[in-house]
Amino acid sequence: MAHAPHELGQAGEAAAADYFLARNYEILARGYRHSRAEVDLVLRRGVELLVFVEVKTRSSGQFGPPETFVSARKKDLFRLAATHLQEELDWRGDIRFDIVALTLLSQGFHLEHFEDAFY
Repeated sequence: MAHAPHELGQAGEAAAADYFLARNYEILARGYRHSRAEVDLVLRRGVELLVFVEVKTRSSGQFGPPETFVSARKKDLFRLAATHLQEELDWRGDIRFDIVALTLLSQGFHLEHFEDAFY
């Protein structure tokens, strides 16, 4: 089953959202944008934790180490967007940056979740 890259990305983000919803996270935003930064998912868990998630979806192949999924520039933009949203929400709790890596298999997605992937 062939997917256009944007369709694959959207399907991956939907699968990641379902994964977090099943684990009692609340989705605050999908595709949150600030300036040139975009955060795929912004989640809240309880009143104490805000989680910013980068979703990486691939049609096949190996990923390599999770820290290679996101460039230094992307991390800087991610932090910028996170700082802006924290100010917008007047957020005083903890924050975390996660990466979710999905690989499309014949039976659906294989999902790997890396908590505290970067700072």
